[in-house]
Amino acid sequence: MKLKGSYFFTLREDAKDEESISGNLLVRAGMIKKVGAGIYMYLPLGLKVIDKIKKIIKEEMDKTGAQELLMPSLIPSEIYDVANRNELLGQSMFHLNDRFQKPYVLGPTHEELFTMAAKYMINSYKDLPFTLYQQADKFRDEPRPRYGLVRVREFTMKDAYSFDKDEEGLDKSYHVMKDAYNKIFDRMHIDYKIVKADTGVMGGSLSEEYQAVTDIGEDILVLCEHCDYASNIEVSKMNYSDDLSEELKLELVETKNQESIIDVANYLNIDSKKTVKALLMNVDNELVVFFVRGDRELNLIKCSKLLNAKEITFANDELISTSNAVAGFTGPINLNAKIVIDEEILHMKNFVVGANKKDYHYINCNVKDFKYDLVGDIINVKEGDLCPVCNNHLYFKKGIEIGNIFKLGTKYSKAFNLTYLDEENNSKDVLMGCYGMGAGRILASIIEQNNDEYGIIFPKEVAPYQVCIVLIDNKDKLQESISESIYNKLQDKGIEVLLDNRDERPGIKFKDMDLIGIPLRITIGKKVNDNLVEVKERNNKDNKEININEIEEYVINYLK
Repeated sequence: MKLKGSYFFTLREDAKDEESISGNLLVRAGMIKKVGAGIYMYLPLGLKVIDKIKKIIKEEMDKTGAQELLMPSLIPSEIYDVANRNELLGQSMFHLNDRFQKPYVLGPTHEELFTMAAKYMINSYKDLPFTLYQQADKFRDEPRPRYGLVRVREFTMKDAYSFDKDEEGLDKSYHVMKDAYNKIFDRMHIDYKIVKADTGVMGGSLSEEYQAVTDIGEDILVLCEHCDYASNIEVSKMNYSDDLSEELKLELVETKNQESIIDVANYLNIDSKKTVKALLMNVDNELVVFFVRGDRELNLIKCSKLLNAKEITFANDELISTSNAVAGFTGPINLNAKIVIDEEILHMKNFVVGANKKDYHYINCNVKDFKYDLVGDIINVKEGDLCPVCNNHLYFKKGIEIGNIFKLGTKYSKAFNLTYLDEENNSKDVLMGCYGMGAGRILASIIEQNNDEYGIIFPKEVAPYQVCIVLIDNKDKLQESISESIYNKLQDKGIEVLLDNRDERPGIKFKDMDLIGIPLRITIGKKVNDNLVEVKERNNKDNKEININEIEEYVINYLK
């Protein structure tokens, strides 16, 4: 493309309403433009990058034998009632009525429609397995859109669904998709981690996320300093160290006006790790008291799964009054409420707990001193905790979720009666897998990981153009002729070339090409009189002088 007479602009100043590096650079590079909270238009250069990302995704998906289709975005609301997802997805869905007042939604995800599509064909085990996929727009009413393309209300997602007759087949399909995902992200040169994750509203037995490691990531990745353990903090586990000390005698002590864990620990001159705190919660309108080590945070996702709860919030005074709990002094000894303890407490000895009596705590409490209803892993791990695999220390990184893979099992096939007849003519439920990937988040992640003070540094595979030619003097006939000649020759070789032939100063042209991240720049200046042009790689500060007759070969070798 020749820039003169084309739709092309850049901004010299930072975008005022973009808080992420990627969002700011994409706006400044004239690739995207915000039209509302979490809603962007993709301008020509930005669309070229997105199309390249989608092309890589399509190539690797097609290699697996998956077949592409396209689902509608406008969907009758009743379809989401079948698997109870209108309730589960709630306010994140965009709802509207047609002129006949029939309710519709803008599709936030398409499990239901893919299940319906499979049902049209599947009758026998002979019809399985197969995988379908699409690259289509999704709509979600995000309460807090942010970080440019990372959290938006309209986005393009590749979602695929596998259909198998048994667990062995599902496991095979799952690993085929996982291998394809690895190849996709490797081709884009993304630094990513595969982490265990919560299945959430998708359901199913297994979920793994592909997380691009970046400083602005919304997710906390728990990684091991020694082995390849990787998990989202929502589901991360750890090993526990047993306290080998001798159990001491339980003792009631006065702790007047010491209500917080920090206050109690300071008052008793102990580490907060030697305390156990109570969290009084409303679990589906029932008072449940969770007990965790004093310096720990309760993980509500783990709690919900442990109790199979729909909603967990803090208990109000009315609910607390149904027990003998005393705010600030609640403990598990003789507490008349449902008690859930974190499994770490089983490894502790001689800890401090509330006495269910104002201004009093027990010291030297041990698990034998109280009864509990349930024990489970209900806390967030902390940096420095012990890896559940190798017992070395865990550390944290931030990540942007760019892909996820689920073993859905039979959640949707049961809801939609998606069955097949096996070899003995028995009816069996089809097993499903789900595999999602967000093109916009991938673009944002690439830029978050590849930028400098001058702008974007695109990998060759996804750059809007592979090569840019900068014409220094538009009025110099020889420079203009050489520019056109190189431009045409590279295009004839199938190389994507941008020719900056605008009536602008050289400095502006150089800055613009750096900003938009073109991998290789060829400068056509005065040295064409000596049969030389200057080349510079975007991620290299050094310039090289190349003979004009050798430039075509140089570019081809560079792109290889």
